[in-house]
Amino acid sequence: MNEKIKQGIGDVFCAVIAGLVVAIAYYFFQNSNGFAPGGVGGLATITYYLTGYQVSWALLMLAFNIPIFVLVSIFVNRKLGLILILYMSVQSFSAELFELIGFKPYSAANNGEDFEIVFACIATGVISGFGFSLMLRRFGASGGTYAISALIKRFKPATNIAYVSFLLDGSVVFVAFFVYGMRITPVICTLLNLFIANVVVDNVLTGIKNGYKFEIITDKPDEVSKVLLEELKHGVTEIRVQGMYSHTEKYMLVCIIRKKQIGQMMKIIQRYPGTFANFAKVNEVFGRFKQ
Repeated sequence: MNEKIKQGIGDVFCAVIAGLVVAIAYYFFQNSNGFAPGGVGGLATITYYLTGYQVSWALLMLAFNIPIFVLVSIFVNRKLGLILILYMSVQSFSAELFELIGFKPYSAANNGEDFEIVFACIATGVISGFGFSLMLRRFGASGGTYAISALIKRFKPATNIAYVSFLLDGSVVFVAFFVYGMRITPVICTLLNLFIANVVVDNVLTGIKNGYKFEIITDKPDEVSKVLLEELKHGVTEIRVQGMYSHTEKYMLVCIIRKKQIGQMMKIIQRYPGTFANFAKVNEVFGRFKQ
Protein backbone atom coordinates (compact mmCIF):
# COMPACT_ATOMS: atom_id res chain seq x y z
CA MET A 1 0.00 0.00 0.00
CA ASN A 2 1.21 3.50 -0.87
CA GLU A 3 2.80 5.31 2.09
CA LYS A 4 0.63 8.37 1.48
CA ILE A 5 -2.56 6.30 1.58
CA LYS A 6 -1.38 4.59 4.77
CA GLN A 7 -0.77 7.93 6.42
CA GLY A 8 -4.16 9.22 5.28
CA ILE A 9 -5.95 6.19 6.73
CA GLY A 10 -3.99 6.63 9.97
CA ASP A 11 -4.95 10.31 10.14
CA VAL A 12 -8.65 9.56 9.63
CA PHE A 13 -8.58 6.74 12.20
CA CYS A 14 -6.86 8.98 14.77
CA ALA A 15 -9.38 11.81 14.24
CA VAL A 16 -12.34 9.42 14.58
CA ILE A 17 -11.01 7.80 17.78
CA ALA A 18 -10.13 11.20 19.31
CA GLY A 19 -13.59 12.57 18.48
CA LEU A 20 -15.25 9.53 20.02
CA VAL A 21 -13.16 9.79 23.21
CA VAL A 22 -13.99 13.48 23.71
CA ALA A 23 -17.67 12.79 22.97
CA ILE A 24 -17.70 10.20 25.79
CA ALA A 25 -16.29 12.78 28.21
CA TYR A 26 -18.75 15.50 27.22
CA TYR A 27 -21.91 13.38 26.97
CA PHE A 28 -21.49 11.17 30.03
CA PHE A 29 -19.84 13.58 32.47
CA GLN A 30 -19.99 17.22 31.41
CA ASN A 31 -23.23 18.26 29.72
CA SER A 32 -25.43 16.72 32.40
CA ASN A 33 -23.62 18.43 35.30
CA GLY A 34 -23.86 22.13 34.49
CA PHE A 35 -20.31 23.22 33.78
CA ALA A 36 -18.46 24.11 30.59
CA PRO A 37 -15.16 23.05 29.01
CA GLY A 38 -12.71 25.70 27.89
CA GLY A 39 -12.44 27.48 24.56
CA VAL A 40 -14.93 27.40 21.71
CA GLY A 41 -16.55 24.18 22.93
CA GLY A 42 -17.24 25.92 26.22
CA LEU A 43 -19.09 28.75 24.46
CA ALA A 44 -21.20 26.17 22.60
CA THR A 45 -21.99 24.35 25.87
CA ILE A 46 -22.96 27.62 27.59
CA THR A 47 -25.29 28.43 24.68
CA TYR A 48 -26.75 24.93 25.01
CA TYR A 49 -27.51 25.67 28.67
CA LEU A 50 -29.00 29.09 27.87
CA THR A 51 -31.44 27.52 25.38
CA GLY A 52 -32.69 25.23 28.13
CA TYR A 53 -31.23 22.20 26.36
CA GLN A 54 -33.81 22.67 23.59
CA VAL A 55 -31.29 23.10 20.78
CA SER A 56 -29.09 20.17 19.78
CA TRP A 57 -25.69 20.31 21.48
CA ALA A 58 -24.15 18.65 18.42
CA LEU A 59 -25.45 21.34 16.10
CA LEU A 60 -24.20 24.09 18.40
CA MET A 61 -20.73 22.51 18.56
CA LEU A 62 -20.63 22.32 14.78
CA ALA A 63 -22.00 25.86 14.36
CA PHE A 64 -19.31 27.31 16.66
CA ASN A 65 -16.39 25.25 15.37
CA ILE A 66 -16.87 24.40 11.69
CA PRO A 67 -16.55 28.01 10.40
CA ILE A 68 -13.22 28.29 12.21
CA PHE A 69 -12.01 24.99 10.73
CA VAL A 70 -13.06 26.10 7.24
CA LEU A 71 -10.92 29.23 7.66
CA VAL A 72 -8.03 27.03 8.81
CA SER A 73 -8.36 24.89 5.68
CA ILE A 74 -8.33 28.03 3.50
CA PHE A 75 -5.61 30.10 5.15
CA VAL A 76 -3.45 27.68 7.15
CA ASN A 77 -3.54 24.06 6.01
CA ARG A 78 -6.23 22.38 3.95
CA LYS A 79 -5.58 18.90 5.30
CA LEU A 80 -5.57 20.09 8.92
CA GLY A 81 -8.85 21.95 8.40
CA LEU A 82 -10.54 18.86 6.93
CA ILE A 83 -9.21 16.62 9.71
CA LEU A 84 -10.55 19.03 12.34
CA ILE A 85 -13.96 19.07 10.63
CA LEU A 86 -14.02 15.25 10.71
CA TYR A 87 -12.91 15.21 14.35
CA MET A 88 -15.59 17.69 15.40
CA SER A 89 -18.30 15.92 13.40
CA VAL A 90 -17.51 12.58 15.05
CA GLN A 91 -17.38 14.27 18.47
CA SER A 92 -20.73 16.00 18.00
CA PHE A 93 -22.76 13.23 16.37
CA SER A 94 -21.38 10.52 18.67
CA ALA A 95 -22.92 12.39 21.60
CA GLU A 96 -26.23 12.50 19.69
CA LEU A 97 -25.93 8.78 18.98
CA PHE A 98 -25.38 8.01 22.67
CA GLU A 99 -28.61 9.86 23.46
CA LEU A 100 -30.58 8.09 20.73
CA ILE A 101 -29.38 4.70 21.98
CA GLY A 102 -30.56 5.70 25.45
CA PHE A 103 -27.27 5.73 27.34
CA LYS A 104 -27.73 7.53 30.66
CA PRO A 105 -25.11 10.17 31.55
CA TYR A 106 -23.62 10.50 35.01
CA SER A 107 -25.50 13.24 36.88
CA ALA A 108 -24.38 14.41 40.31
CA ALA A 109 -27.77 16.11 40.87
CA ASN A 110 -29.60 12.80 40.49
CA ASN A 111 -27.42 11.22 43.15
CA GLY A 112 -28.27 13.96 45.64
CA GLU A 113 -24.64 14.68 46.53
CA ASP A 114 -23.23 18.10 45.52
CA PHE A 115 -19.62 17.04 45.95
CA GLU A 116 -20.05 14.30 43.34
CA ILE A 117 -19.86 16.93 40.61
CA VAL A 118 -16.12 16.90 41.33
CA PHE A 119 -16.02 13.31 40.08
CA ALA A 120 -17.66 14.48 36.86
CA CYS A 121 -15.01 17.23 36.49
CA ILE A 122 -12.17 14.79 37.00
CA ALA A 123 -13.62 12.25 34.57
CA THR A 124 -14.22 14.94 31.93
CA GLY A 125 -10.69 16.32 32.30
CA VAL A 126 -8.96 12.93 32.15
CA ILE A 127 -10.97 11.48 29.26
CA SER A 128 -11.17 14.64 27.14
CA GLY A 129 -7.49 15.39 27.85
CA PHE A 130 -6.57 12.00 26.39
CA GLY A 131 -8.66 12.73 23.29
CA PHE A 132 -7.06 16.19 22.89
CA SER A 133 -3.58 14.70 23.22
CA LEU A 134 -4.26 12.21 20.40
CA MET A 135 -5.08 15.11 18.09
CA LEU A 136 -2.25 17.33 19.29
CA ARG A 137 0.35 14.60 19.05
CA ARG A 138 -0.54 13.79 15.44
CA PHE A 139 -1.84 17.09 14.04
CA GLY A 140 -0.79 19.85 16.47
CA ALA A 141 -4.41 21.00 16.94
CA SER A 142 -7.41 19.66 18.83
CA GLY A 143 -10.29 22.11 18.50
CA GLY A 144 -11.50 25.65 18.07
CA THR A 145 -9.05 27.29 20.46
CA TYR A 146 -6.03 25.76 18.73
CA ALA A 147 -7.53 26.56 15.32
CA ILE A 148 -8.04 30.23 16.26
CA SER A 149 -4.47 30.33 17.55
CA ALA A 150 -3.23 28.89 14.24
CA LEU A 151 -5.16 31.53 12.30
CA ILE A 152 -3.78 34.35 14.45
CA LYS A 153 -0.27 32.93 14.10
CA ARG A 154 -0.73 32.81 10.31
CA PHE A 155 -1.39 36.55 10.07
CA LYS A 156 0.57 37.72 13.13
CA PRO A 157 3.53 35.35 13.62
CA ALA A 158 4.86 37.27 16.62
CA THR A 159 1.70 36.65 18.68
CA ASN A 160 2.11 34.65 21.88
CA ILE A 161 -0.19 31.66 21.24
CA ALA A 162 -0.16 30.54 24.87
CA TYR A 163 -1.52 33.96 25.85
CA VAL A 164 -4.27 33.72 23.21
CA SER A 165 -5.33 30.27 24.48
CA PHE A 166 -5.36 31.57 28.05
CA LEU A 167 -7.62 34.47 27.08
CA LEU A 168 -10.05 32.20 25.24
CA ASP A 169 -10.27 29.74 28.12
CA GLY A 170 -10.41 32.56 30.67
CA SER A 171 -13.31 34.21 28.87
CA VAL A 172 -15.32 30.98 29.14
CA VAL A 173 -14.68 30.82 32.88
CA PHE A 174 -15.76 34.47 33.25
CA VAL A 175 -18.95 34.01 31.22
CA ALA A 176 -19.77 30.74 33.02
CA PHE A 177 -20.02 32.62 36.34
CA PHE A 178 -22.89 34.79 35.07
CA VAL A 179 -24.61 32.19 32.91
CA TYR A 180 -24.82 29.55 35.64
CA GLY A 181 -26.57 31.87 38.10
CA MET A 182 -23.49 33.62 39.55
CA ARG A 183 -22.61 30.45 41.41
CA ILE A 184 -19.01 29.68 42.15
CA THR A 185 -19.36 25.89 41.74
CA PRO A 186 -19.65 25.90 37.90
CA VAL A 187 -16.62 28.21 37.73
CA ILE A 188 -14.53 25.92 39.95
CA CYS A 189 -15.68 22.91 37.93
CA THR A 190 -14.68 24.60 34.67
CA LEU A 191 -11.26 25.52 36.09
CA LEU A 192 -10.73 22.02 37.48
CA ASN A 193 -11.71 20.46 34.19
CA LEU A 194 -9.30 22.74 32.27
CA PHE A 195 -6.46 22.04 34.67
CA ILE A 196 -6.83 18.25 34.62
CA ALA A 197 -7.21 18.14 30.82
CA ASN A 198 -4.03 20.22 30.39
CA VAL A 199 -2.11 18.00 32.82
CA VAL A 200 -3.17 14.88 30.90
CA VAL A 201 -2.24 16.49 27.58
CA ASP A 202 1.17 17.56 28.91
CA ASN A 203 1.94 14.10 30.25
CA VAL A 204 0.89 12.32 27.05
CA LEU A 205 2.75 14.78 24.79
CA THR A 206 5.99 14.58 26.77
CA GLY A 207 6.08 10.90 25.97
CA ILE A 208 5.49 7.56 27.56
CA LYS A 209 9.14 6.49 27.27
CA ASN A 210 10.59 9.19 29.50
CA GLY A 211 13.57 8.84 31.77
CA TYR A 212 16.18 10.62 33.88
CA LYS A 213 19.66 11.52 32.68
CA PHE A 214 22.42 11.35 35.28
CA GLU A 215 25.75 13.11 34.78
CA ILE A 216 28.20 11.60 37.24
CA ILE A 217 31.62 13.16 37.89
CA THR A 218 34.07 10.59 39.24
CA ASP A 219 37.74 9.62 39.32
CA LYS A 220 36.80 5.92 39.29
CA PRO A 221 34.98 5.58 35.97
CA ASP A 222 35.65 1.88 35.44
CA GLU A 223 34.36 0.84 38.86
CA VAL A 224 31.25 3.02 38.74
CA SER A 225 30.46 2.07 35.11
CA LYS A 226 30.70 -1.62 35.90
CA VAL A 227 28.24 -1.31 38.79
CA LEU A 228 25.81 0.76 36.70
CA LEU A 229 25.90 -1.75 33.85
CA GLU A 230 25.45 -4.74 36.13
CA GLU A 231 22.83 -3.39 38.54
CA LEU A 232 20.81 -0.93 36.45
CA LYS A 233 21.17 -2.70 33.09
CA HIS A 234 21.54 0.61 31.21
CA GLY A 235 24.38 1.80 29.01
CA VAL A 236 26.96 4.32 30.21
CA THR A 237 28.82 6.93 28.18
CA GLU A 238 32.24 8.13 29.39
CA ILE A 239 33.51 11.68 28.76
CA ARG A 240 36.89 13.04 29.90
CA VAL A 241 36.59 16.33 31.80
CA GLN A 242 38.83 18.59 33.87
CA GLY A 243 37.95 20.15 37.20
CA MET A 244 38.72 23.89 37.04
CA TYR A 245 39.23 24.19 40.81
CA SER A 246 41.85 21.45 41.18
CA HIS A 247 42.86 21.26 37.50
CA THR A 248 42.82 17.49 37.75
CA GLU A 249 41.49 15.14 35.10
CA LYS A 250 38.21 13.41 35.93
CA TYR A 251 35.53 11.55 34.05
CA MET A 252 31.85 12.27 33.50
CA LEU A 253 29.59 9.25 33.10
CA VAL A 254 26.25 9.80 31.38
CA CYS A 255 23.50 7.28 32.10
CA ILE A 256 19.75 7.44 31.39
CA ILE A 257 17.51 5.43 33.70
CA ARG A 258 13.85 4.97 34.62
CA LYS A 259 12.18 6.94 37.41
CA LYS A 260 11.85 3.81 39.57
CA GLN A 261 15.65 3.40 39.46
CA ILE A 262 16.51 6.85 40.88
CA GLY A 263 16.78 5.55 44.46
CA GLN A 264 19.01 2.69 43.35
CA MET A 265 21.21 5.13 41.42
CA MET A 266 21.57 7.36 44.50
CA LYS A 267 22.73 4.42 46.59
CA ILE A 268 25.34 3.48 43.98
CA ILE A 269 26.73 7.03 43.88
CA GLN A 270 26.96 7.14 47.68
CA ARG A 271 29.34 4.16 47.62
CA TYR A 272 32.01 6.41 46.08
CA PRO A 273 32.76 9.43 48.35
CA GLY A 274 34.70 11.32 45.66
CA THR A 275 31.78 11.12 43.21
CA PHE A 276 28.95 13.58 42.68
CA ALA A 277 26.14 13.83 40.17
CA ASN A 278 23.26 15.85 38.82
CA PHE A 279 20.22 14.61 36.96
CA ALA A 280 17.40 15.98 34.82
CA LYS A 281 14.20 14.59 33.34
CA VAL A 282 14.32 13.42 29.74
CA ASN A 283 10.89 13.67 28.10
CA GLU A 284 11.34 11.08 25.37
CA VAL A 285 13.92 8.34 24.90
CA PHE A 286 14.37 6.74 21.48
CA GLY A 287 16.34 3.74 20.30
CA ARG A 288 17.56 0.84 22.40
CA PHE A 289 16.34 1.92 25.80
CA LYS A 290 15.21 -0.96 27.98
CA GLN A 291 12.21 -0.64 30.29
